[in-house]
Formats: sequence, C-alpha cells, structure tokens
Amino acid sequence: MSRIAFIGLGNMGFPMAENLVRAGRQVHVFDLSSQAARRLAEAGGHAAADPRAAAEGADIVITMVPNGKVVSELYLGPNGLLATLQARPLLVDCSTIAPETARDLAAAAGRAGFAMLDAPVSGGVQRAAEGTLSFMVGGSEDALAQARPVLEQMGRFIFHAGGNGTGQAAKICNNMLAAVTMAATAEVMELGARNGLDAAVLSAIMQKSSGGNFFLDRWNPWPNVQPDAPSSHGYAAGFQLALMLKDLGLALDNARAHGSAVPLGALAQSLYAIRSKEEGASALDFSCIQTLFSRPA
Repeated sequence: MSRIAFIGLGNMGFPMAENLVRAGRQVHVFDLSSQAARRLAEAGGHAAADPRAAAEGADIVITMVPNGKVVSELYLGPNGLLATLQARPLLVDCSTIAPETARDLAAAAGRAGFAMLDAPVSGGVQRAAEGTLSFMVGGSEDALAQARPVLEQMGRFIFHAGGNGTGQAAKICNNMLAAVTMAATAEVMELGARNGLDAAVLSAIMQKSSGGNFFLDRWNPWPNVQPDAPSSHGYAAGFQLALMLKDLGLALDNARAHGSAVPLGALAQSLYAIRSKEEGASALDFSCIQTLFSRPA
C-alpha cells in the first residue's frame, strides 16, 4: 500500500483525498484548516502538522491549493519541499496555475532530483466526490505511468497533454470555455423565464437539442432544476467565483503572451468581475452569474 501525501483540502481536495482513503491508500494530509484535516483523519486519513510532515516518507505528494503563489511557496525556497524532503517522491500538482509557473517548478524539481507532473482537474465538486474527475497531465510518460493508478482512484479520464506545463495550458482553455458556457446558459435561462417557460422544461429541451452542454446536465445555474446543483443551495460550495476569476486571469494573460484573440473570454471575465463586487459573492459558486441576468432590465 503506497503512502500518499495530500496537501490542500478545499472543496475539491477533500473529496479527492477521501477517495484515496476509501481505496485503501495510506493518506497523510495537511491543510491550513485544521478542521478539514481532522475531518479527513476521521475518515481514515492521517493529519500532519505541516506540509513536510505530511510529505516525508510518501511515495507520491499531491498538492491542490488555490494559486501559483501558494504552490511556489510549498515547493521552493529554503523551507520548501524540494529543499527539505529527504526522499524523492513523485510530485503531482493538481492546482490550477500558469503554464509557465508549472514549467519553472518542474525544472526546479528536476534539478533537485524529483519528477513532477502538473495535473489539474475538471468536473466540479460532485465529480470529485464520485471519483470521476478528468485529469489533464503535463510531464513525462514515465512519471504519468507511476501516478496513473493513484489518479484513477480519483478520476475517470486521464489525459496526457504533453510535457510539463501542457496540463495547465489545457486547463486554462477548458476553464475559459466553462466560464463562457455557464454565462451563456444563465443568460438563456433568464430569457426563457421572461417568456413564461418553466426552467426545468427549458433545460430538458436544450439538453436534447443543439444547445445541450455540461452545465445543463450537471450544474444548472437556475435554482431548483437540479437538487444537487449549487444553485439549489444558495450557490454555496461548488467552484468559487473568485477561483474562476483567477483562472480567467491566467487564460487572458496567456492569450496576450501568445497573441491569441479571446473576446468571449474577456467578456466573460468582465461579467464575473461585476458579479464578484457584491458582498460575499466571491465565495459563491460561479453559477451565481445567473443572478446578474435576473435583474430588471
């Protein structure tokens, strides 16, 4: 039974780590929230006092934290994992960060004798709980072969995008499309409502028509169409609006660096930014964009 370190137990990280525990893995965890670490320990994991304590002796270290700054702090510097770990476990970062940051981290890891993968995920909290996430992996084939049995206990689809950084490039493309699609879905749900259409009926029609998409199927932004969707629970949990704005920022920065035109992505960023200015909105699921369209014209 391999020992796994899992650092970062947020909305996505907690169910991912919990699935590894259920699969019989020995999972040592750390999170700034001691409550999250205790909950995972109650489920069969082992809470550690700090990231190094979680990672020491592990065969694989998985990190799932909010942004590139936190990832860099975890791995780099005199107190980072690269400098302090005695052994050389495989490093798998599942956070969403800039492709350039992922490449720089992998290069630093290589110089210190570690193999590293960038392996961001897609699917949302529900698929994280189900263990059916999609992983977009950048790094060597050999490192992916070592990580694959563990990734398959958290996800259904494991894609090898290419070398280091390509997993993150795939993720920012995916999340920009998700942001645009969610906003468009919310927009037409409001239009349907103003025409007297029942939201559930309209959703069912579009699901089986050319407008069908993932959010109509699994993450409907209109309340009470899908009981498990964040929209049916006050837009709580799910994928935080603040994180979507962060990912859109990464995508637009990358587009500028590569001279790529992304007008829809830029418009989506503006719409989510407007919604985020309301008190408490940044912590809500990004499907709360629905309420931006529900205001009087």
